[in-house]
Amino acid sequence: MTDTAQALTPAEAHALGGPPGGGVRPQIVPVRGLPIVALVVAFVIYAIASNSLWALVFCHVVGGGLWTGIDLFVGLVIGPIIGRLSIPARAEFSARFMPKMVIIMPVVVLMTLAAGFQLALKLGNLEPSSPNHAWLIVSMVVVGIMAVIALGVLEPANIAVLFEMRKPQPNGELIGKLMQRFVYTAGITGAMQIATLVIMTRVASR
Repeated sequence: MTDTAQALTPAEAHALGGPPGGGVRPQIVPVRGLPIVALVVAFVIYAIASNSLWALVFCHVVGGGLWTGIDLFVGLVIGPIIGRLSIPARAEFSARFMPKMVIIMPVVVLMTLAAGFQLALKLGNLEPSSPNHAWLIVSMVVVGIMAVIALGVLEPANIAVLFEMRKPQPNGELIGKLMQRFVYTAGITGAMQIATLVIMTRVASR
């Protein structure tokens, strides 16, 4: 559908759940999700402090799986859907979707990277003499790029959408562009995640 409006009208904003004066005002950070975030972070800290093989593998595998799945789903499934929505529909979707991503992505990245690095140390894969050393270095480069994209591009676009949604007259066209940036970069990191899966399965099979 062609975007013909620059901003949501007060009537459209009110229809999406905002106040009568206009403006869908989602929470920047969903407070209800913070206890879950605290539990996950505490478990990651426990895994690293105890150097437990099971806990480290659990955090790394679950975090990496969620990171890959979310990126691929957002880039390949959510993206095409959003591209065909009207501006009010994009705004309504963003108001419900983006706050969740604000807390999900940093936690998933933390689980994957922190536990993965400690796991590599524990297994000796970072030693120059290890047959997996070269694979781990390549993996760190790829994952480092993904982390920069996730925290330096995805999260700012995410937060920018939420701040725009809280304005009395949200700019629907801007929201659409920010959502496209979010979706495209999620797709790129999802594709890069495939490379890390190849590397990790190669390391695990040696």
